[in-house]
Amino acid sequence: MVATSSSVGSGAAGAATFAGSGSRKYNYFEPRGKRATHYEDVTVDVQPDPERYLIQNWIIEFEGGKGGGAYHKDDTAAKSSNWHEYRAPDQEWERTHYQRQARIETMVQGVVSNARKAGAHKAFDKTWNKILQVHMGAWKHAEFGLGTSLMQAQRYGYTQMINNATLTNSSYKLRLSQDITLFLAEIGMDIDGWDDELGKKSWLEDPIWQGTREAVESIMGSEDYLEQYFATNIIFEPLVGELFRSGFLMQAAAANNDFLTPAVISAAEADYERNLANTIDLMYLLVNDEQYGAHNKAVFQSWVDKHGALADKAANSLQPVWSQAHSKPVSFQDVKTISHERVDQILNELGLSR
Repeated sequence: MVATSSSVGSGAAGAATFAGSGSRKYNYFEPRGKRATHYEDVTVDVQPDPERYLIQNWIIEFEGGKGGGAYHKDDTAAKSSNWHEYRAPDQEWERTHYQRQARIETMVQGVVSNARKAGAHKAFDKTWNKILQVHMGAWKHAEFGLGTSLMQAQRYGYTQMINNATLTNSSYKLRLSQDITLFLAEIGMDIDGWDDELGKKSWLEDPIWQGTREAVESIMGSEDYLEQYFATNIIFEPLVGELFRSGFLMQAAAANNDFLTPAVISAAEADYERNLANTIDLMYLLVNDEQYGAHNKAVFQSWVDKHGALADKAANSLQPVWSQAHSKPVSFQDVKTISHERVDQILNELGLSR
C-alpha cells in the first residue's frame, strides 16, 4: 500500500515507509513488474497529487480554479479507487515517442521521394486522382480534429501515465494529418489540374463528409477528457477510422495503380493498434474497479450509445466513396461488417455492447 500524506501525518523525510524506501534508486511507487521500467521511472508520480506525498496540498494553484488545484477528479465522470495504477502497454515516453515518429517520417518521405523520381503518379487511374484530392484530402481534417481533441484532453488527465498515453495518441493523429497534407501536395506538383483545396471544400460542404464531421466535432466538444479518449479509440476509430483507412484507402489504392497511399496510411494502422491497447487497458481497470466498476460501466455505456450512433451515421454517409473508384476490390458492406465485428469485440472486452 502506498503511503500518503494523510495516513502518515507528516511530510518530513523518513516519516513514511514506501516502495523503494530502502533503494538507492528512490522509487516512490510500486512497479508493475519485479523492477521498475524506464517508462515507469519517468512517468509514475511525475505529476503531483496531494493524496500522495503532498501534505501541503497542490504545489500549483490557479486563481478561481475548482478547489484551487491544478488537477481534479471530477474532470471526468469516471471514478477510480487508484488513478495511479494505470500503465500504458506500449510504455512510450518522450524519447521513444520521438524515435518512433522520426522513423515513420523517414519512411514516408523516402517512399514519396523515390516514387516521384520514378514517375509513379503517371500510372494512377484518373478517377483515383480526384478521389485523392477530394476524399483523402477531406480525411486529413478528421485526423487533425481528433488530434486536437486529444491534445486538449491530456491537459486534464489526473496522472502522468494517462496524460502520456493521451498525448502520444494526439501526436500520432496530428502526424498523420501532416503526412497526408504533405503527400498530396508533393504528388500534386506532378499532376496537371491538381487542386489542394478540394479536400477542405469537401470536408466543409460535401454531404458525404458531414456525418464524419459531426462525429469528430462532437468528440472535440466534450468537456470530459476520458470521454474524448474513449470515443476516439473505442468507437470512432473502428467504426469510421479503420473503415476508411483500411477498408477503402489501403484496399482500393493499389487496385487503381496507386502504391504510394498504402505506404503513407499503413503507419496509422500500427498507431491505432498501440492507441487501442492503451485505451482498453485503462478502461478495463475502471470497469473492474472494486469500488466504482458498476458506475464506470454505466458511464461508458452512455458514451457508447451517444458516439456509436454518430459513428454509424458517419460510416453510412461515406458509402458513396466506395462506388467512385473504377476498380472496387472490396464492397462497402463487406468492410462495414468487419468494422462492426471489430467494435463488438472491443466492447466485449469491457463488458459493453452497442
